[in-house]
Amino acid sequence: MDVKLIGVVIPTLGDRPEYLEESILSIRQAGDAHISIVRPEKVSAIDQVLMGKVDSIVDDPGRGLAHAINTGMRSLPTNVRYSTWLGDDDRLVQGSLQKVSHYLETNADAAFVFGQCQYIDATGQKLWLNKSGKWTEPLMLCGPQLIPQPGSLFRRSSFEQVGGLDEGLKWAFDLDLFLKLRKVGKFGFLNEPLAEFRWHDGSLSVGSRQGSVDEASKVRRRYLPVGVRQASAVWEPVLRKIILFAGQRMSKRILKN
Repeated sequence: MDVKLIGVVIPTLGDRPEYLEESILSIRQAGDAHISIVRPEKVSAIDQVLMGKVDSIVDDPGRGLAHAINTGMRSLPTNVRYSTWLGDDDRLVQGSLQKVSHYLETNADAAFVFGQCQYIDATGQKLWLNKSGKWTEPLMLCGPQLIPQPGSLFRRSSFEQVGGLDEGLKWAFDLDLFLKLRKVGKFGFLNEPLAEFRWHDGSLSVGSRQGSVDEASKVRRRYLPVGVRQASAVWEPVLRKIILFAGQRMSKRILKN
Protein backbone atom coordinates (compact mmCIF):
# COMPACT_ATOMS: atom_id res chain seq x y z
CA MET A 1 0.00 0.00 0.00
CA ASP A 2 1.20 3.50 -0.88
CA VAL A 3 1.44 5.18 2.51
CA LYS A 4 1.64 8.97 2.35
CA LEU A 5 2.12 10.80 5.63
CA ILE A 6 1.37 14.26 4.17
CA GLY A 7 -2.01 15.45 2.95
CA VAL A 8 -2.59 18.59 0.89
CA VAL A 9 -6.10 19.92 0.27
CA ILE A 10 -6.76 22.21 -2.70
CA PRO A 11 -10.13 23.97 -2.62
CA THR A 12 -11.15 25.18 -6.08
CA LEU A 13 -14.11 26.57 -7.99
CA GLY A 14 -12.68 25.03 -11.15
CA ASP A 15 -12.44 28.38 -12.93
CA ARG A 16 -8.63 28.63 -13.02
CA PRO A 17 -7.55 25.33 -14.62
CA GLU A 18 -4.17 26.62 -15.78
CA TYR A 19 -3.25 27.74 -12.24
CA LEU A 20 -4.70 24.58 -10.72
CA GLU A 21 -2.47 22.35 -12.82
CA GLU A 22 0.57 24.40 -11.77
CA SER A 23 -0.42 24.01 -8.11
CA ILE A 24 -0.78 20.24 -8.41
CA LEU A 25 2.53 19.87 -10.24
CA SER A 26 4.31 21.97 -7.62
CA ILE A 27 2.98 19.72 -4.83
CA ARG A 28 4.27 16.62 -6.61
CA GLN A 29 7.68 18.25 -6.87
CA ALA A 30 7.60 19.37 -3.22
CA GLY A 31 7.28 15.89 -1.73
CA ASP A 32 5.27 12.71 -1.49
CA ALA A 33 1.74 13.79 -0.59
CA HIS A 34 -1.88 12.74 -0.89
CA ILE A 35 -3.59 15.51 -2.87
CA SER A 36 -7.30 16.01 -2.29
CA ILE A 37 -9.27 18.39 -4.52
CA VAL A 38 -12.45 19.93 -3.12
CA ARG A 39 -14.64 21.32 -5.90
CA PRO A 40 -18.33 22.14 -6.45
CA GLU A 41 -20.31 19.24 -7.88
CA LYS A 42 -21.44 21.46 -10.76
CA VAL A 43 -17.87 21.60 -12.10
CA SER A 44 -17.30 17.84 -11.95
CA ALA A 45 -16.30 18.01 -15.61
CA ILE A 46 -12.80 18.97 -14.47
CA ASP A 47 -12.48 15.52 -12.88
CA GLN A 48 -11.37 14.04 -16.20
CA VAL A 49 -8.58 16.59 -16.41
CA LEU A 50 -7.53 15.84 -12.83
CA MET A 51 -7.67 12.06 -13.18
CA GLY A 52 -4.26 10.55 -12.54
CA LYS A 53 -2.89 13.87 -11.22
CA VAL A 54 -4.57 13.88 -7.79
CA ASP A 55 -5.43 11.19 -5.25
CA SER A 56 -9.00 12.09 -4.38
CA ILE A 57 -11.78 14.46 -5.44
CA VAL A 58 -14.38 15.64 -2.93
CA ASP A 59 -17.66 17.51 -3.42
CA ASP A 60 -17.70 21.01 -1.94
CA PRO A 61 -20.86 21.40 0.18
CA GLY A 62 -20.98 25.08 -0.79
CA ARG A 63 -20.85 26.49 2.74
CA GLY A 64 -17.76 28.67 2.39
CA LEU A 65 -14.03 28.23 1.93
CA ALA A 66 -13.26 27.23 5.53
CA HIS A 67 -15.93 24.53 5.41
CA ALA A 68 -14.57 23.28 2.06
CA ILE A 69 -11.06 22.96 3.52
CA ASN A 70 -12.37 21.19 6.64
CA THR A 71 -14.26 18.78 4.39
CA GLY A 72 -11.07 18.05 2.47
CA MET A 73 -9.13 17.50 5.70
CA ARG A 74 -11.71 14.99 6.93
CA SER A 75 -11.48 13.11 3.63
CA LEU A 76 -7.74 12.45 3.95
CA PRO A 77 -6.66 8.84 4.61
CA THR A 78 -6.23 7.90 8.27
CA ASN A 79 -2.48 7.38 7.85
CA VAL A 80 -1.92 11.06 6.99
CA ARG A 81 -0.07 12.64 9.93
CA TYR A 82 0.70 16.11 8.58
CA SER A 83 -1.55 18.30 6.52
CA THR A 84 -2.11 21.70 4.98
CA TRP A 85 -4.04 23.38 2.20
CA LEU A 86 -2.93 25.31 -0.87
CA GLY A 87 -4.80 27.84 -2.97
CA ASP A 88 -5.53 26.67 -6.50
CA ASP A 89 -3.46 29.58 -7.83
CA ASP A 90 -0.46 29.17 -5.50
CA ARG A 91 2.60 26.92 -5.77
CA LEU A 92 4.99 25.08 -3.47
CA VAL A 93 8.76 25.26 -3.84
CA GLN A 94 10.50 22.09 -4.95
CA GLY A 95 11.33 19.85 -1.97
CA SER A 96 9.51 22.07 0.53
CA LEU A 97 7.13 19.38 1.82
CA GLN A 98 10.06 17.10 2.55
CA LYS A 99 11.69 19.82 4.63
CA VAL A 100 8.67 20.86 6.69
CA SER A 101 7.56 17.28 7.34
CA HIS A 102 11.11 16.40 8.43
CA TYR A 103 10.97 19.29 10.89
CA LEU A 104 7.77 17.94 12.45
CA GLU A 105 9.17 14.43 12.46
CA THR A 106 12.24 15.51 14.42
CA ASN A 107 10.56 18.07 16.73
CA ALA A 108 7.87 16.23 18.66
CA ASP A 109 6.76 19.35 20.54
CA ALA A 110 6.02 21.32 17.36
CA ALA A 111 2.43 21.61 16.14
CA PHE A 112 3.16 23.82 13.14
CA VAL A 113 6.03 24.87 10.91
CA PHE A 114 6.27 27.68 8.37
CA GLY A 115 8.84 29.51 6.28
CA GLN A 116 9.19 32.40 3.87
CA CYS A 117 6.94 32.97 0.87
CA GLN A 118 7.72 34.35 -2.57
CA TYR A 119 5.01 36.61 -3.99
CA ILE A 120 4.38 36.34 -7.73
CA ASP A 121 2.07 38.12 -10.15
CA ALA A 122 -0.64 36.62 -12.36
CA THR A 123 1.97 35.51 -14.92
CA GLY A 124 4.29 33.91 -12.36
CA GLN A 125 6.87 36.70 -12.32
CA LYS A 126 8.52 37.28 -8.93
CA LEU A 127 7.41 40.40 -7.06
CA TRP A 128 8.97 40.29 -3.58
CA LEU A 129 9.93 37.88 -0.86
CA ASN A 130 8.05 37.75 2.42
CA LYS A 131 10.99 37.46 4.81
CA SER A 132 8.97 36.15 7.74
CA GLY A 133 10.65 34.87 10.88
CA LYS A 134 9.94 33.68 14.40
CA TRP A 135 9.09 37.28 15.31
CA THR A 136 5.90 37.02 13.24
CA GLU A 137 4.40 34.56 15.75
CA PRO A 138 3.90 36.98 18.70
CA LEU A 139 3.06 39.79 16.25
CA MET A 140 -0.18 38.01 15.32
CA LEU A 141 -1.87 39.24 18.50
CA CYS A 142 -1.01 42.90 18.15
CA GLY A 143 -0.20 43.54 14.48
CA PRO A 144 -0.59 42.27 10.93
CA GLN A 145 -0.69 38.54 10.20
CA LEU A 146 2.63 37.94 8.40
CA ILE A 147 2.94 34.16 8.77
CA PRO A 148 2.57 32.70 5.26
CA GLN A 149 -0.02 29.93 5.15
CA PRO A 150 1.23 28.64 1.75
CA GLY A 151 4.14 26.29 2.41
CA SER A 152 3.24 25.73 6.06
CA LEU A 153 2.44 22.33 7.58
CA PHE A 154 0.70 21.27 10.79
CA ARG A 155 0.17 18.05 12.64
CA ARG A 156 -3.18 16.61 11.70
CA SER A 157 -3.77 15.65 15.33
CA SER A 158 -3.19 19.28 16.38
CA PHE A 159 -5.57 20.54 13.69
CA GLU A 160 -8.26 18.18 14.92
CA GLN A 161 -7.53 18.97 18.58
CA VAL A 162 -8.33 22.68 18.05
CA GLY A 163 -11.44 21.92 16.01
CA GLY A 164 -10.08 22.72 12.57
CA LEU A 165 -10.96 25.98 10.83
CA ASP A 166 -13.64 28.29 12.18
CA GLU A 167 -16.33 28.04 9.50
CA GLY A 168 -17.92 31.27 10.69
CA LEU A 169 -14.94 33.18 9.27
CA LYS A 170 -14.67 34.15 5.62
CA TRP A 171 -11.13 35.51 5.36
CA ALA A 172 -9.12 35.28 8.61
CA PHE A 173 -9.62 31.59 9.37
CA ASP A 174 -5.90 30.97 8.88
CA LEU A 175 -5.01 33.55 11.54
CA ASP A 176 -7.59 32.01 13.87
CA LEU A 177 -6.09 28.55 13.29
CA PHE A 178 -2.54 29.74 13.99
CA LEU A 179 -3.60 31.36 17.26
CA LYS A 180 -5.36 28.16 18.31
CA LEU A 181 -2.37 25.99 17.35
CA ARG A 182 -0.10 28.11 19.59
CA LYS A 183 -2.03 26.73 22.55
CA VAL A 184 -1.30 23.06 21.76
CA GLY A 185 2.29 23.09 20.51
CA LYS A 186 5.33 25.09 19.47
CA PHE A 187 5.87 26.81 16.12
CA GLY A 188 8.83 25.94 13.94
CA PHE A 189 10.40 28.15 11.29
CA LEU A 190 12.56 27.41 8.25
CA ASN A 191 14.52 30.41 7.02
CA GLU A 192 13.89 29.87 3.30
CA PRO A 193 11.11 30.26 0.71
CA LEU A 194 8.66 27.33 0.84
CA ALA A 195 5.88 28.55 -1.44
CA GLU A 196 4.76 31.11 -4.01
CA PHE A 197 1.66 33.20 -3.40
CA ARG A 198 0.02 34.62 -6.52
CA TRP A 199 -0.97 38.25 -5.96
CA HIS A 200 -3.89 39.21 -8.23
CA ASP A 201 -7.38 40.67 -7.86
CA GLY A 202 -8.99 37.24 -8.07
CA SER A 203 -7.28 35.95 -4.93
CA LEU A 204 -9.47 35.98 -1.83
CA SER A 205 -7.25 38.03 0.50
CA VAL A 206 -6.29 40.58 -2.16
CA GLY A 207 -9.68 41.11 -3.81
CA SER A 208 -11.51 41.45 -0.47
CA ARG A 209 -8.96 43.55 1.37
CA GLN A 210 -11.35 45.59 3.56
CA GLY A 211 -13.32 42.58 4.75
CA SER A 212 -10.14 40.64 5.40
CA VAL A 213 -8.62 43.45 7.48
CA ASP A 214 -11.77 43.91 9.56
CA GLU A 215 -12.19 40.21 10.21
CA ALA A 216 -8.52 39.77 11.19
CA SER A 217 -9.01 42.54 13.75
CA LYS A 218 -11.98 40.68 15.20
CA VAL A 219 -9.92 37.47 15.44
CA ARG A 220 -6.94 39.19 17.10
CA ARG A 221 -9.16 40.68 19.79
CA ARG A 222 -10.78 37.29 20.38
CA TYR A 223 -7.51 35.87 21.75
CA LEU A 224 -6.41 38.81 23.89
CA PRO A 225 -6.83 38.74 27.68
CA VAL A 226 -10.05 40.50 28.70
CA GLY A 227 -8.35 43.63 30.04
CA VAL A 228 -6.10 44.01 27.00
CA ARG A 229 -9.03 43.26 24.68
CA GLN A 230 -10.89 46.27 26.04
CA ALA A 231 -7.82 48.48 25.67
CA SER A 232 -7.28 47.28 22.08
CA ALA A 233 -10.31 49.33 21.05
CA VAL A 234 -7.90 52.28 21.16
CA TRP A 235 -5.25 50.99 18.73
CA GLU A 236 -7.15 48.51 16.55
CA PRO A 237 -8.91 51.15 14.36
CA VAL A 238 -5.52 52.74 13.64
CA LEU A 239 -3.91 49.37 12.98
CA ARG A 240 -6.69 48.41 10.55
CA LYS A 241 -6.17 51.61 8.57
CA ILE A 242 -2.40 51.07 8.40
CA ILE A 243 -2.77 47.45 7.21
CA LEU A 244 -5.41 48.42 4.64
CA PHE A 245 -3.30 51.33 3.34
CA ALA A 246 -0.21 49.10 3.00
CA GLY A 247 -2.17 46.51 1.02
CA GLN A 248 -3.66 49.13 -1.29
CA ARG A 249 -0.25 50.68 -1.93
CA MET A 250 1.20 47.29 -2.75
CA SER A 251 -1.62 46.51 -5.20
CA LYS A 252 -1.13 49.85 -6.97
CA ARG A 253 2.60 49.23 -7.21
CA ILE A 254 2.02 45.83 -8.77
CA LEU A 255 -0.50 47.17 -11.28
CA LYS A 256 2.00 49.81 -12.42
CA ASN A 257 4.49 47.05 -13.21
